[in-house]
Amino acid sequence: MHQRELVSAGPSVPQANKVIIMLHGRGSNAQSILRLADVLEIQDFAHLAPQATNYTWYPYSFLVPRTQNQPWLDSALEWLDALVLDLLGKGISSEQLYFIGFSQGACLTLEFTAQHARKYGGIVAFTGGLIGDRVERNRYSGDFGGTRILITSGNPDPHIPVERVHDSVDVLKDLNAEVQSIIYDQRPHIISRDEIQLANDWIFKDPQGH
Repeated sequence: MHQRELVSAGPSVPQANKVIIMLHGRGSNAQSILRLADVLEIQDFAHLAPQATNYTWYPYSFLVPRTQNQPWLDSALEWLDALVLDLLGKGISSEQLYFIGFSQGACLTLEFTAQHARKYGGIVAFTGGLIGDRVERNRYSGDFGGTRILITSGNPDPHIPVERVHDSVDVLKDLNAEVQSIIYDQRPHIISRDEIQLANDWIFKDPQGH
C-alpha cells in the first residue's frame, strides 16, 4: 500500500489561487515531475506531487485486468481521493484544481478524474489512457462541465496503444469534457517541447478565465 508521501513546491495551498496535482511515471519520483514547473505556466500554483511507494503506482501494465494491479491501484486512487477531499475542505474549489501526469502517472490521472468527473481547472495526460484490460464505461460517472483535457501520445508508443487513447477520449467526451488529443508519429516515450507548449496554451494560460 502507498505510504502517502507528498512533496510540495511553489506557493502554499492557503496562499495559492490554484493547485496542481502532479503524478510521476513508473520508476520516477515526485521531484522529477515537479521540475515541469520550470517550463509550464504554473508558477503561481501550489504544486503537490505524491510519491509512489517503490516508484510505481501499480506493478503491471495498465492494460492487464485491474485485479492484477491490486491492491496498489486502489490504494493510489484512494490516496488521490483523500487529497482532493482535503483540498476541497480547505476551500479550494474544484475549478481551482488541476491535474498533470506522465505515462503511468497520466493513466492514473485520467482514471481518477474520470471516476470523479466534475468541473476542474484543467487536466493534462502526457501519454496515457484509462486503466484496465478494456474500457468499462460504467466505471465512470459525473460531469466534467466542459473541463479541458489534453491527452498526448506517440504512435507507436511502447506502453500506450493509440486505440486506448481513442477509447479514453470517447469516455471523457461522454462525461462532458472538452478533449484535445494529439498523436505524434514516431515520437519516443518522452514529453516534447511541443506538448509543453500545447499544455501552456490550452490549459495553463487561463483562456477560460479561471
